[in-house]
Amino acid sequence: MNEASFQTGAKLGPYDILGTLGAGGMGTVYRARDSKLKREIAIKVLPQELMQDGNALARFQREAEALASLKHPNIGAIYDILQSDHSTFLVLELIEGETLQQKICRGAIPLEQALPFAKQIAEALEAAHEKGITHRDLKPANVKVTPDGLVKVLDFGLAKMSEPQAGAGTALSNQPTIAMSMPGMILGTPAYMAPEQAKGEETNRTSDIWSFGCVLYEMLTGHPVFEGATRSEILADVLKAEPDWQRLPAETPESIRRLLKRCLRKDPKRDFAISATPVSKLLKR
Repeated sequence: MNEASFQTGAKLGPYDILGTLGAGGMGTVYRARDSKLKREIAIKVLPQELMQDGNALARFQREAEALASLKHPNIGAIYDILQSDHSTFLVLELIEGETLQQKICRGAIPLEQALPFAKQIAEALEAAHEKGITHRDLKPANVKVTPDGLVKVLDFGLAKMSEPQAGAGTALSNQPTIAMSMPGMILGTPAYMAPEQAKGEETNRTSDIWSFGCVLYEMLTGHPVFEGATRSEILADVLKAEPDWQRLPAETPESIRRLLKRCLRKDPKRDFAISATPVSKLLKR
């Protein structure tokens, strides 16, 4: 069975496909039912054309390992990585709700909602950083918000794992992030890349701090920090342009403005950790 046949009613191992949730360069995500445990889950299937791509398989394995090492209420959980019918797939927690991208498409998110969302994102990142994991692709589309306001950070497909977790995958994780392993697949999202990531240099937790700043800015303004008609234009702005601070709502607290400016420093020495205690203080109105 190939990925194109995974339509409603299809079976993948013990799982019944219920519908498609989304798709990206590293696979399609399906809503499915676990016939053994009688629960709904999400399945992320590696595209058939990448099954023979050693780098793609390594990234898929790395995503599974990263998620398996993280047990945090603000990070989507993984249940298994399996092969069936010549397909490789992740079995993931099914998270109901909207992505931040879907929310922002309707306009800026009010401060009283955006700041609690940001605090939960920060706590998820800190949990990952404590395990030596850099997300490297934090963006609104990779953050889900449940109907009751719980934030879940998703998609660790580009995660970089520090020693000893990385093992054989370290060389891959150090490849230039904007490199392409196949036509049309870009490793990373230009509008949220830190300058060092955009230049293909070494990334670490401070690169996630930059992306966090981009997401918080976008929640508050309804606009990405850096915009452009092409990837090249966006990357040029990331490297040289300054954010338009005038877009922030007039009622934005000075502490939040300072936080954003620290996150979005061009200098990669963004010398503060995103940790639960300081962020909970900084994100108070």
